[in-house]
Amino acid sequence: MLSRTASDLFWMSRHVERAENAARMLDITYRMSLLPYQVLEPGQEWAEPWSLPLITSGLATAYYERYDELSADNVINFMALDAGNPSSIYSCLHSARESARAQRGAITSEMWESINATWIEMRSMDFPALKAIGIGEYFELVKMRSHLFRGITFGTMLRDEGYSFIRMGTLLERADNTARILDVKYHTLLPSVFDVGGAVDYYQWGALLRSVSAFEAYRRIYRDIIVPRRVAELLILRADLPRSLHACMNEIYDTLQQLSDSRSIEPERLAGEMHAQLHYGRVEEIFAVGLHEYLMAFVQKIGKLGGEISNHFLAPT
Repeated sequence: MLSRTASDLFWMSRHVERAENAARMLDITYRMSLLPYQVLEPGQEWAEPWSLPLITSGLATAYYERYDELSADNVINFMALDAGNPSSIYSCLHSARESARAQRGAITSEMWESINATWIEMRSMDFPALKAIGIGEYFELVKMRSHLFRGITFGTMLRDEGYSFIRMGTLLERADNTARILDVKYHTLLPSVFDVGGAVDYYQWGALLRSVSAFEAYRRIYRDIIVPRRVAELLILRADLPRSLHACMNEIYDTLQQLSDSRSIEPERLAGEMHAQLHYGRVEEIFAVGLHEYLMAFVQKIGKLGGEISNHFLAPT
């Protein structure tokens, strides 16, 4: 397979997943913002709920270059509709559609029709139109379109190298997002230590689980109140939860084993190391190291793995 084709398919899937992740985060933040909120400690204004999606995605600096104040309308417009923000839902879907258009011969006609129809529907969306259909309904539409494209891909595409790069792009983006969401909640979202274990804390952990479609899974596995240690175990170590770090690395490692040869062993080695740490890890060891330190190390490694995949497969030297 040509490296250009592999790159387009890889980034097509990453951009679709990134758009869905942004919609998930904004949707949960919107729902949480409807709850009573009060800053209880001086200097904690940055922990206001609408700062969460900006912090998680690393867009706080870019946001404040455009806007003077933090508000729901501004954050939604910036992260959903702003063509000047390369990580907005608009920009991600545009980039995904362009990658798909460049590789019409490498994907199925159903995949193309799905991503093209999504882009046509989204490109004319402005903030008044978004509010007219409903903020929650808009985010649900983005998520459903992502699910549709992923389902069509799974159901129609030949299991060749192109499919492998699509899956790898999706899972790299998903693992990075899960780690960032868990880290931000654990360290920055709660406005006061007095709220730990209280109603606000409960709803925030519940919102986090819903943002990665894991709330029902948590209830089925633990059948108890939401406890941060168990949330971390679920989202990091459980191999049977689709959006956990372990589940993502399982498939990434398996895919790289199929794609790698003697000239591209480094991505497989790095993925194998990350997979082993998750496969044999224990939540007690993670908290002994520090959850923030563990998650930031993972984010750095997943970024390095993405770079190695790019160097060896997408833009080989």
